[in-house]
Amino acid sequence: MDSNVAARLPLFGGPRAWNPSDWTSTDDRVRGGSSHSKMTCSPASLVAKFSGYLDISTLGGAGFASQRTTGEDRTWDLSAYDGLELDITSGNGKLFTITLTDEAVRKRPDGRQESAMSWEYDFRASDEPEKVFVRWGDFRPTYRGKEVEDARPLDLGGVKRFGLMVRSFFGTQEGEFYLNIVSIAALRFTYESDDGDHPEDEKDYVIVEEKPIRSSDASTTRGWMSWVGKCLGLV
Repeated sequence: MDSNVAARLPLFGGPRAWNPSDWTSTDDRVRGGSSHSKMTCSPASLVAKFSGYLDISTLGGAGFASQRTTGEDRTWDLSAYDGLELDITSGNGKLFTITLTDEAVRKRPDGRQESAMSWEYDFRASDEPEKVFVRWGDFRPTYRGKEVEDARPLDLGGVKRFGLMVRSFFGTQEGEFYLNIVSIAALRFTYESDDGDHPEDEKDYVIVEEKPIRSSDASTTRGWMSWVGKCLGLV
């Protein structure tokens, strides 16, 4: 069954120039860690670079670094699309995570953020260019850093925040990281058949069906996600 891109909504990059004011860092330094990240981009650049250093020594094997979109009053309507396209030029082999949130995240009096449901997808970026297409159903719902079973669906008509993250998974990765991205866009496909099923692979895209974390690591992953939730102020 063949498919074609019927519509593309540029979100960041592409014809919509990268804007450094769209992004801000949220690293493990909020919990006493030493990791740091930055988003290097400009309206004149065709590629944005998410980079930094993932430290696991300060917090005993844990660590994360992330960039998220700014502006609590921003909303993206993605309800007419099938998923997200990440056009990646290169990475240094680290496992990265893209996140979506459909709730405005408020701050407590102490400056920490209140809890909010988020949806996550992990992908690995090598030194080769590739386009990764992520269906909405492949995002994992999480709350307070833990994966949620039987969660409500993501409100695609009211996405409030995008994020990019790299984390240690309790010491399985550390050190310098970088991810060079041409664009992030929402895509809608048309299909030749009328049965409503989506093909396993879209032409020219890499669709990762399996989770990068082994099922035997589930308990460790849940513990790690809970720790990240605390560091992000989601507890």
